[in-house]
Amino acid sequence: MSKPSRWFLWLGAAALTLALLVYFLYLEFPDEPALPGNYTHHTLTWQGHSRSYGVYTPRDMGAQPALVLVFHGSGGSAAQSRAMYGYAFEELAEQHGFIVLYPEGYEAHYNGCRRAGPYAANRLQIDDVGFMRELVERYIEQAGANPRAVFATGVSNGGQMALRLALEAPDLVAAVAPVATSLPTPDNMDCAASGRAVAFMLMNGTADPMNPYHGGEVALYGLLGNRGAVVSSLETVEYFAQLAGHGEQPVSRWLADSEPEDGSSVELTLWSAPGRVPVALYTVHGGGHSAPHPQLRLPRLLGGSNRDIVAAAEMWRFFESASGAASR
Repeated sequence: MSKPSRWFLWLGAAALTLALLVYFLYLEFPDEPALPGNYTHHTLTWQGHSRSYGVYTPRDMGAQPALVLVFHGSGGSAAQSRAMYGYAFEELAEQHGFIVLYPEGYEAHYNGCRRAGPYAANRLQIDDVGFMRELVERYIEQAGANPRAVFATGVSNGGQMALRLALEAPDLVAAVAPVATSLPTPDNMDCAASGRAVAFMLMNGTADPMNPYHGGEVALYGLLGNRGAVVSSLETVEYFAQLAGHGEQPVSRWLADSEPEDGSSVELTLWSAPGRVPVALYTVHGGGHSAPHPQLRLPRLLGGSNRDIVAAAEMWRFFESASGAASR
């Protein structure tokens, strides 16, 4: 083969490789909206460690505002938390007068419920529940936040942080809504369940290449970043439904498939009865490792991005219904 022919083949291979990388790694976040409220970032020393968090305060805050804690994924930050939900919690905060807290993990990770995981928060057994209690207490004292309207959500490792609060601190949170995560199997469980009910909403994709919808090992395509095994999405929500005393069959319905070209659709399964906290499963059929938003497209490497719903808006409706907290 002549030298020009070899160069042509190498250039063709390089172009193909670049095209594949762009295809699988391309991501798109919505622009940060121009809102009248105020976002600030803070650092403090807590239990001998430097810890950070962001906070969004709306212009018109309620007299006893709710608090929504939003947790980032592995290796993330408060900035990632904001973008991963398409800044939708801040838009909702302006409408409903609540405060959004973005606590950051220790060295960019939280000490969630999965025993497996090489990051420092796990190895050092960082007391993230205690840190969240500290932040919530600060905003109860400083901003008059409603202690009966504290909610939490997070994606992936952040979802595990929300699970830890649900299991260990149901007195702190009125409702939680993890995304792209599931309860660890007994051999991988690192949380001590209180046995108390809490309003619980789970949002998982059936085509998630990291957190398997039907249970199994948490690793990207079964190869990278092993975090041990988890149970199925249905088994996860059934655990919380049983804690809440739901003996009835849940009711399921499909949400509007407003963006059929995204290759996914959302099914809502709800356990609801008078006198019991609600439990919900949002199954994102064809969805990947992300929280749905019409303007959010995560890398195809993480599976498809659903654009039919705004995850944050679904969560806020669930939070309000779970706690009865007034929106203003």
